Amino acid sequence: MAYYLVTAKAKPEGLATLEGRLARDEFTAMRPFGIALTRSLRGARVRPDGTAVWEEEDYCRPPLAQERAAVLDEYFDDIDVEAVTEGAGWQRIADLPRLFPGLAA
Repeated sequence: MAYYLVTAKAKPEGLATLEGRLARDEFTAMRPFGIALTRSLRGARVRPDGTAVWEEEDYCRPPLAQERAAVLDEYFDDIDVEAVTEGAGWQRIADLPRLFPGLAA
């Protein structure tokens, strides 16, 4: 199992749609990544420059290949990944504001 700190430029015109889809758990049925993707995007943060950032659990080679094809490329550009240990990515971004504050648990 691998974990990545994902950074991406959100497409502003799609964020409200993405938030709604996350709120309705539309991605959770996607196998094998839907639950992890939903959890990660619900917890995504935003850097001062507007870049979205989150930690993602992934098994693909290249990283996030399935997630990009199914969801991420529709809502984000310039997606980059950095390998991290589980939880380390979340620790690094914990103080940043949420990308989707309405989805906070």
